[in-house]
Amino acid sequence: MRIVLSLLFVILTLPVQAGSLIVLGDSLSAAYNMRTEQGWVQLLENRLASEGYSLDVVNASVSGDTTQNGIARLERLLQEVDPEIVIIELGGNDGLRGTPPFAIKRNLKRLVRMSQETGAQVLILGMQLPANYGAAYTQQFSKIYLDVAEDEAVALVPFFMEQVALEKSRMQEDGIHPSAEGQPYLLDTVWPYLEPLL
Repeated sequence: MRIVLSLLFVILTLPVQAGSLIVLGDSLSAAYNMRTEQGWVQLLENRLASEGYSLDVVNASVSGDTTQNGIARLERLLQEVDPEIVIIELGGNDGLRGTPPFAIKRNLKRLVRMSQETGAQVLILGMQLPANYGAAYTQQFSKIYLDVAEDEAVALVPFFMEQVALEKSRMQEDGIHPSAEGQPYLLDTVWPYLEPLL
């Protein structure tokens, strides 16, 4: 009995190993033009800690990144990190460059499958383009995210920028990037879709 109790004590006093959550994104998740601690990914890490979730957040976001760049980076990253959750926030730069929708879709699917092969759950952050890119292209672009989420059976935030894109005070002067004031709204948009995966 004493041995059993001793073993139980050892098990209960072992440190809890934190899992990892990767955010693979572009400038929207890289705290562009602001301090790192103001970005929504750092705010996410703060909220996870305050809510009692033991997850290390790895922000693998690079300004200007495309889905193709993301594949190469994720491949290297998954050799070092075994994530429980991967948040994919890519595709916006592809769209701004007029990349064919089929190529964006193919790359996003590859990112999802690479993540799933590690056993991670995946959350995709959907994007939309400004109307001046033409109705046909913007509609095809928006549909990419829904198609990938349905085909790969993963969670989707329909429009990541929903609460900031049309609010001038929540956007930087370039009209493309959220301001520091907009970052909490980005987190609030993501959280209801992320929380069920935690």
